[in-house]
Amino acid sequence: MPGGVQADGIDAFLEMQAAERGAALNTLAAYARDLADMTAVLHAGGVTARTAGEADLRAYLAGLAGQGLAARTQARRLSCLKQYFLFLAREGMRPDNPAALLEAPRLDTPLPRFLSEGEVEALLAACTPEADATPARQRRLLVARAALEMLYASGLRISELLALPRRALDAAPGMMLVRGKGGRERMVPMSARAREAARALMEADAARWSPFLFPGRGVTRPMTRQGFDRILHDVALRAGLDPARLSPHVLRHSFATHLLAHGADLRALQVLLGHADIATTQIYTHVMLDRLREAVADHHPLSHAGEREVG
Repeated sequence: MPGGVQADGIDAFLEMQAAERGAALNTLAAYARDLADMTAVLHAGGVTARTAGEADLRAYLAGLAGQGLAARTQARRLSCLKQYFLFLAREGMRPDNPAALLEAPRLDTPLPRFLSEGEVEALLAACTPEADATPARQRRLLVARAALEMLYASGLRISELLALPRRALDAAPGMMLVRGKGGRERMVPMSARAREAARALMEADAARWSPFLFPGRGVTRPMTRQGFDRILHDVALRAGLDPARLSPHVLRHSFATHLLAHGADLRALQVLLGHADIATTQIYTHVMLDRLREAVADHHPLSHAGEREVG
């Protein structure tokens, strides 16, 4: 490959993403793969990232569509390309940005799946152990209750929850410090119920000497996502719910949906969820539509004009 990743500025771009944007390792790996694929195609056509024009990039994107890649995958590739070529232009590695006017394929944004408030309460009730439950069963349900209470009370990502240290609850009263995507930290509120459930688990695990609130089989490591999924599956069955409808992300969606339904502000929800961009949070605005219609019908000065005229 002529020039290589140094000549194409890929190494410098990835270093910038890590140092200035706090990009996660998985994100950096995905960017590296996407850019390696693009530069290989460009080089096969006799151009490089520094000499390619808009037409070359459009041809590359058309090739992705021709390979049958999903629209969402194409959009992710384009997002990477846009950031990369903007970086090259800003760093003086090329005089222009050939990706500036490229548009992503239209995406059908699915509405987030969420549980009803009654279904969440049924899940939490299912975490109560039977009178004759074994110690292992009792602890498993303590883990389930603590995790479900905390996920639903705060909207945490499952990766954030499982990485919590035991000292996470030592923050300001009613709050908890969370390390999210890209290493960004944020404070999230934690309900009294959730804190009580977490404390009960910590007391049961006092002899384990693990640094994690949710330790795995080896106490020096946190519980795995797969281990938690098995617990969630069991609790769903106990609650009479289809396990296929339940996941940690569904609980996160339920947290956001129920908050908005009860009048929460979208900007506040963005902070709670740890979204860097408000556009990500706006997928939840579907729950606000009925409330907005009711607000207009109830409070707009002309909404009842016809009724007054009839009267």
